[in-house]
Amino acid sequence: MTSHMAREVAEIPQAARRFLDDSRPALQAAAAAMRTVDPALIVTVARGSSDHAATYLKYAVELLAGVPVASVGPSVASVYHRPLRLSGAACVGISQSGRSPDIVEMMRAAGEGGALSIAITNFADSPMAEVCAHCLPLLAGVEQSVAATKTFVTSVLAGLALVAEWREDAALRAAVATLPDAFAEALALDWSPLAARMARAQSGFVLGRGPAFAIASECALKLKETCGLHAEAYSAAEVLHGPSAIVQAHFPVLALAVEDAAQAGVIQTAVQLAAQGADVFVTGVEAAGCTTLPSVKGLHPLVAPLVLAVGFYAFVEALARRRGFDPDTPPHLRKVTETV
Repeated sequence: MTSHMAREVAEIPQAARRFLDDSRPALQAAAAAMRTVDPALIVTVARGSSDHAATYLKYAVELLAGVPVASVGPSVASVYHRPLRLSGAACVGISQSGRSPDIVEMMRAAGEGGALSIAITNFADSPMAEVCAHCLPLLAGVEQSVAATKTFVTSVLAGLALVAEWREDAALRAAVATLPDAFAEALALDWSPLAARMARAQSGFVLGRGPAFAIASECALKLKETCGLHAEAYSAAEVLHGPSAIVQAHFPVLALAVEDAAQAGVIQTAVQLAAQGADVFVTGVEAAGCTTLPSVKGLHPLVAPLVLAVGFYAFVEALARRRGFDPDTPPHLRKVTETV
């Protein structure tokens, strides 16, 4: 029987196209507001998969616009009731449901503190959307699996589209427009060599740099919640500052390499870990001692990691079932997590 997760992963290209077509007026309005404010700082508010989307946005903004981006802990407002001085800043809240009280309160406080507040959420009538100056509705449709997939991808897509419009960057605009087709291509990627190794694994690392680190974090989370596998995400540089000490014979490592300035460093780390005896799988490139996984080629470096996420989702859903898990109902988790 097909899982909800499998169906929702298959819907990603359609959901992406719907967002780009139907949320364009909201996107253009938010981008115009950002050009007016011209923020010297952007802060993000999110948890879980949405926080990985925020990390992706951080790298996109810093690499393209040179504006620093910081993650703000929602508890600053919801638990500690401490106002922040955010005049001249933009604050982007990312939440699939838009209902978590701590996220809502932090976004409310950010607006009161002077920030231009922008909500990225699947529900335009959610409490978070209502307290923000602008909302980018994801329009991803109902997502029944606890593991967020199409809402994660469209959240990152919304962030990338916002950056492209805000900065009026023609190359990123064009790359964003082609993403629905790239997502469809990614769904057909064959990562069966990785599946064969991870079917019997108990732990592992997922590595990336820049925007691909955000995707590594999302991959590690999905391995935990859908497959019962203890996976940790690291920067391909940070893993060498201590964590690599536990990498011994046949330790599984997934290295997300994309065609950007960090690719050579990711490959170097992958080769070093393979030399320590690890079973290393690298996307898109050949690396000594490693197994190459296919990827979609010829992409803009700021969108390439997101396309990898779609291929990973198709892989991990099948892996979960192979390991005897129901990917739709991870133990002890609910679809909407409402923290304070």
